[in-house]
Amino acid sequence: MIDERWAQAARTLRSDADFWSLRIVDETIDDHEVRDDIAQPLHTLRDRGAMLIAYVGAGAGYAASANLSAAGLQAALDIATARAKASGALSLIDHREIARPATSGRYVSPNAEHALPTRREWLERLAHECAAANIDPRIVERTASVQVTQTDQLYITGDGVRIDQHFRFVMPQLSVAAHADGDTQVRTLGGHYGTLAQGGVEVLARYGFDGAGARVAHEALQLLAAPNCPSGKRDLLLMPDQMMLQIHESIGHPLELDRILGDERNYAGWSFVKPEMFGSYQYGSNLLNVTFDPDLREEAAAYAFDDDGSAAQKHYLIRDGVLERPLGGALSQQRTGLPGVANSRASNWNRPPIDRMANLNIEPGDQSLEQMIANIEHGILMRSNTSWSIDDHRNKFQFGCEFGQLIENGKLTEIVKQPNYRGISANFWRSLSAVGNESTRQLFGTPMCGKGEPAQAIRVGHASPACVFSNIDVFGGA
Repeated sequence: MIDERWAQAARTLRSDADFWSLRIVDETIDDHEVRDDIAQPLHTLRDRGAMLIAYVGAGAGYAASANLSAAGLQAALDIATARAKASGALSLIDHREIARPATSGRYVSPNAEHALPTRREWLERLAHECAAANIDPRIVERTASVQVTQTDQLYITGDGVRIDQHFRFVMPQLSVAAHADGDTQVRTLGGHYGTLAQGGVEVLARYGFDGAGARVAHEALQLLAAPNCPSGKRDLLLMPDQMMLQIHESIGHPLELDRILGDERNYAGWSFVKPEMFGSYQYGSNLLNVTFDPDLREEAAAYAFDDDGSAAQKHYLIRDGVLERPLGGALSQQRTGLPGVANSRASNWNRPPIDRMANLNIEPGDQSLEQMIANIEHGILMRSNTSWSIDDHRNKFQFGCEFGQLIENGKLTEIVKQPNYRGISANFWRSLSAVGNESTRQLFGTPMCGKGEPAQAIRVGHASPACVFSNIDVFGGA
């Protein structure tokens, strides 16, 4: 938990700003890894500091400091206040009109109070799965790892609001490479950085880590022997570990309100979505229901308050296929007059909050996996993202997966390697023809969502059932 001495120092702060806030972040990251049966050097990173924000008139000022003494925090607040005063006459945004936090509160990740394995115990567990993957001479690389991140945040305002949030993130990963006759195939547990969640050691069970070594190795060998994915139009059944990427790139980023307003043009592009589309635009078929849900506490980006102190709650962004609400925090809501969500988030203490997706989920439908497969005459199932490309309006995309399996006349048939598909975001989501029920739903997350200048890599989560899309352009890799 947060060092109470820092809270005591914050209570001594003084400023003639109309409003000021302090956000302290104290984060520790521990990495454990075994590669080809050899334990890799342990890595620990400790980082802590504070961001001070001040509003004076129409202006705003920011200052960050790693000095958490009363004097260090006061010096940063003085700088933020001076910058707010200097910017008021030139500000394009009237910060007096932005909703200010009014509620104190607390958040703790599920099971965060439970002890975790020791470093030795982690390495023994990783070594077991790494060794279990060594099932064939064609297996040329095996890696098992787990990253544990503990993050404490303290948010205090000059008005007396105090918010304490304690997060624990666990990210198990496993990767196996198979090689023969000039071809290399890689199979992972959950795809590219897909297995991040909040909680304790139970996160490993959620992703099936124990026992995954042999299973993932077997699938890598299957891919090595498989033919290349055929090209043509097919119905596409995406499993949750690939739906994560699809939601992230073609719903999450396009709906970030600051991006819609053009703030990302110089870095990662903007969006095909326009402010006037909200309330009427048919983003997908009537089966598509997308929510911003910070209340799903085991998911990677659950929290009670965003980094501007706004209380977080579940909202529909897309309901029955119709676009309802953007991913915009208090600042972007003031700029546009549109309703938003509590998603002003910063990657660390030395970055200001900006509009970020958080837990962005597709609500379950009513079909089992068996029903969806049975209803497909000519299709393909794809799992686990391996590559992605999308244009600078978050519109046209091309994504690749690790594992494919053809579906013919309602039955899973041949495994294929290097499966890819392409589409246009809105057209793709309008082709959604089946949504899996709760039994098909899984939670995935990543620590590596990039955005902003200066750059911010942040944690996001996506929960999704399996989904079917009709008549999609599918093709094999080179």
